[in-house]
Amino acid sequence: MGSSITALDFTVVYVALPQIAREAGFSPYALQWVVSGYAVPFGGFLLLGGRLSDLLGRRRMFVAGLLLYGAASLLGGLASSPAPLVCARALQGLGGAVLMPATLSLVVTMFAEGPARNRAMTVWATCGAAGLSLGALLGGVLTRAFGWEAVFFVNVPLTTVGAAAAFAVLTPDGRRRAGGLDLPGALIGTAGVTGLVFAVAQGPQRGWTSPGALASAAAAAGLLAAFLVIEARSREPLLPPRLLANRHTAAGAGVILVYGLTLQCVPYFLTLHFQDVLGYDAAASGLAFLGPTLAITAGNLAAERLIPRLGLRGTLILGMAVGATGTAVLAWRLSADGSYLGLLAGVVGFGVGAGLWFSTMFILASTGVAPQEQGVVSGLSSTVLQAGSAAGLAVLVAVAGRGTAGLTGEALRAATAGGLRSAVLVAAVISVTGVVVTLALGPAGRDRLADRA
Repeated sequence: MGSSITALDFTVVYVALPQIAREAGFSPYALQWVVSGYAVPFGGFLLLGGRLSDLLGRRRMFVAGLLLYGAASLLGGLASSPAPLVCARALQGLGGAVLMPATLSLVVTMFAEGPARNRAMTVWATCGAAGLSLGALLGGVLTRAFGWEAVFFVNVPLTTVGAAAAFAVLTPDGRRRAGGLDLPGALIGTAGVTGLVFAVAQGPQRGWTSPGALASAAAAAGLLAAFLVIEARSREPLLPPRLLANRHTAAGAGVILVYGLTLQCVPYFLTLHFQDVLGYDAAASGLAFLGPTLAITAGNLAAERLIPRLGLRGTLILGMAVGATGTAVLAWRLSADGSYLGLLAGVVGFGVGAGLWFSTMFILASTGVAPQEQGVVSGLSSTVLQAGSAAGLAVLVAVAGRGTAGLTGEALRAATAGGLRSAVLVAAVISVTGVVVTLALGPAGRDRLADRA
């Protein structure tokens, strides 16, 4: 449920953006802050949220994240002007940054490495995929029936039920873990990641060479460099350097970054193609997302069975090959005179490859890590995914937007289809670099986790 709630937000709000702009008084430039206002604190605080789960207790932070997310959603639905809504979105992003690593670390620590954890991670990944599709469908239905406020209000009962169920289902945390929080590292690391996400989010709107984007990027680079120095000297580091010495965690972070840069961005361009090229309304676009959702679910389920046979390395390479090929086919079929049926082969290939890749990369990152440090690894994995998807989306949106300025009518529709085709094809090509990172696992086709299975 926690996985579905955080995934839901990535699509449910997008569908309501046009109505939010009209009724809440957003200008075209300010509207992007409905998205960025969530993304910046969400990406910036994930690492700290993961560490707090290790120190204060995963169930406690899971419940705290749900309640904060629900309260922020209520405030967002009650907002009637831009400033309160953006503030509510920022608070919602902070709640998501607490909730997501707590959810992932709970799944990892409640099940032992091997078949039990593989099955649990499959369920976690499948719920995330379902949340993305449900968000696209709910966004259209709720906005049409009850107004844009409903896309925020829907989170309130979900988070309330989830928080109550946590006390009945999850094992109590017990006493707070001994050890202190690396406060200097937490402050500087969080500020550095936040600055990086902010710079990436603002680059496409203000220009990559604008003073704001350059200042944010420079500040982020300096803060992150200082963070690494602090972590190397701290007795209780926020991100223990030894974790990155674990080849599974290091390689996992690498393939998560490549996934975020590429396949994570494809659903965004599918949404644009469904609505701006094929002319689907919000509800029809949500239904259209059932295709990729089912394919991703099939990939998630297949990964559980393939890991004991192929190992993490082999399953990842297979997922990358299928995902890159399917995404390339999808790009080839994106056209102004195309149809949904014409996209199915590419959609299935993309979805199955993404499903294989997604669940396996998180299993990889958590392999060989002590239970008391799974929270920070979950935060690290989530941070890398968020930063990668923000950067990938910024670059690919720029690719997709080339050649559309000043066009209208059929000319704009054809140019939009061509731009989306180019963006998705670039994503397919870049995704192949994930194979290079995966090879860092070494020549063995079956690693420790596969042998245990």
